[in-house]
Amino acid sequence: MALCIPEIEGNICFIIFAQKKIILKIKLLVIGKTDEKSLEDLIQKYLIRIRGFTAFELKFLPDIKNTKNMSEALQKEQEGKRLLNEISPGDKLVLLDEKGQEFNSEKFAGFLQKQMNTGLKNLIFVIGGPYGFSEAVYKRSDFKIALSQMTFSHQLVRLIFMEQLYRGLAILNHH
Repeated sequence: MALCIPEIEGNICFIIFAQKKIILKIKLLVIGKTDEKSLEDLIQKYLIRIRGFTAFELKFLPDIKNTKNMSEALQKEQEGKRLLNEISPGDKLVLLDEKGQEFNSEKFAGFLQKQMNTGLKNLIFVIGGPYGFSEAVYKRSDFKIALSQMTFSHQLVRLIFMEQLYRGLAILNHH
């Protein structure tokens, strides 16, 4: 695109280059569907709000079948394989884990800003299954965040995380 100024002698034109804005893509991976209708409605509300700020995907991975006949370790291993299949080598993997670092909303916004500043393209947050994560998932992870020292159901954690993600993005955008 060119901008020409005819009032200036010689009709000087400037070439304007449109910069391509690199947008951080954020993904939340969860095991199983949300079966509480009221929680699902609220999750959808925050999904729309988050997408107003950045590219965001909420991906539900299917539950493991026949878990009654499986040990906790085997269930974590199988869930871990499914999760790791969704991660590419350049992705930053953040586990939502009770042993992770706790943030207040402003510091979480700062964490998000830091990820954006590095030029990172894909930031993936993961909520594990009922028994947590496999060793393979822990080894692949880049960071762990604890939402609270309290215990919440995995379905409620989805909503809490999405609300905090929205809040962090809103803080960064001065809303």
